[in-house]
Amino acid sequence: MGLELGVLASGGGSNLQSILDACAGGALDARVRVVVSDNPKAGALDRARAAGAAAVAVPFGASPDREAHDRRVVAALQEHGVDTVALAGYMRLVSPVLLGAFPGRVLNIHPALLPAFPGVHVHGQVIAHGVRFSGCTVHFVDEGMDTGPIIIQAVVPVRDDDTPDTLAARILREEHRIYPQALQYLAEGRLRLEGRRVFLDPPSPGSGTLHNPAVRS
Repeated sequence: MGLELGVLASGGGSNLQSILDACAGGALDARVRVVVSDNPKAGALDRARAAGAAAVAVPFGASPDREAHDRRVVAALQEHGVDTVALAGYMRLVSPVLLGAFPGRVLNIHPALLPAFPGVHVHGQVIAHGVRFSGCTVHFVDEGMDTGPIIIQAVVPVRDDDTPDTLAARILREEHRIYPQALQYLAEGRLRLEGRRVFLDPPSPGSGTLHNPAVRS
């Protein structure tokens, strides 16, 4: 039985589009039932309408606090029969109100290799610190900022001539690959959480060792 997805997004919705495309192409056993945004002008809402999904704006400023806002979001998700929530460029820290309504069923994608570089303005920080690899992470959401158990990561080398924009563009391509995959693992019932560790049953092999700069053999 596939996932009944609700997607929360604040911006243009490119990760939403990757999910919609994976659903349409059969790579993801799910339906996007509704897209909810705290930004009434978000491009993600247009993408939802184009795909035949419901599009609901819940402006943050219209609620007295974060919990009240999340109660409105939860009501919209439940109205459309959602059982799993995917945060896709959602620029709000969700509260226990939303997490309690969908326990163990809220996922997020972050454009760095967590637990390094949580929060915003990630790519500039990566370059400033001189790290050789960055990437992206899909994780279960908890009450912290980008602190939930990690499901899948993609590694992207940082080039000497990278800017935040060029690095972001390469990482975004990987985000579009791993987010639908993580959701498909969930749809297949293959994710097992033990403490802070997420296990894939049956396990899949990793992709080997990476070096940047290259190491002579």
